[in-house]
Parts: sequence; C-alpha cells; structure tokens
Amino acid sequence: MSQLVIDSYEGFLAYVGQDLGVSEYHKVTQEQVNLFADATLDHQWIHIDPKRAKEEGAFGGTIAHGYLTLSLVPYLWDQIVTVKNLKMMVNYGIENLRFANPVKVNDEIRMHASLANISDLRGTIKTEMKVKIEIKGEKKPALAANLIFLYHFL
Repeated sequence: MSQLVIDSYEGFLAYVGQDLGVSEYHKVTQEQVNLFADATLDHQWIHIDPKRAKEEGAFGGTIAHGYLTLSLVPYLWDQIVTVKNLKMMVNYGIENLRFANPVKVNDEIRMHASLANISDLRGTIKTEMKVKIEIKGEKKPALAANLIFLYHFL
C-alpha cells in the first residue's frame, strides 16, 4: 500500500474533495477489548464476558466498545497519510459521529478517509476529514464521522 505524504497547506489543498486512501485491516481481539475496558472503567458484560455475550447478547459474542473503535482512528490514519514538516497536530473535533454497526471481537476493520474541506486560520490549517471504519465482509460501516484536525506546519 502506498501512503500519501503531505507537507504543507498546498499539499492538503490539492486533495480537497478527494479520497485520501484506505488503511490496512486491523483485527480487534478480546484482549484489546479487555484492556480498553480496564482503561476506561467500562466493564459491561457485552464487551468482556464472551460466555454471557454468546448466550444472552444480540451479536453472538462480545463486541468492541464504540469508543475503542473510534480510538483506533490515529493508528489507522497513520497508515493512510504521513504529514511532514509538522510542528504540531491537534484533534479539534468530531461531527456527525454515528456508530452504525457493532464491531464483534475478531472482526477486521479498516478506515477509509477523504478530505472534505480545508481552511487556513492565520497559519493554522483546519482540515475536515470524512472517515468510515469498515468491517471486513459487512456492507454497513462500524462508524462514520467528520473529523476535524488542526495542523501547525514549521
């Protein structure tokens, strides 16, 4: 997979309205779900109890936390775009976030990203990315959102 490299405002500007790419697939494991539950103190049985989730749950087993899926965005994003000549990047916001389909433990997910808009705020570059996290073998994405990043170039 070839990765896009951007190193300036003009570099981003060239991709407005275009697809930026797709990450590799990442398998979500029970261990990862359990560690996320420990980190966030969210120990709902649908996430951490495979036996009960299989017997009582609606999905045939445990599922990842929606926020775990969202938290994988930086990892997946780094597989799509490398931003160079950067002083700092800040996560600025999320708009229209929808968790459309649960990620079951052992599902493989990947992110598809496109650049919706860009603006120059007196030297700080505000980018608006449309992202979908797709589940291998599923038509409906796990999540869709508009992510806003602020980039400060050198």
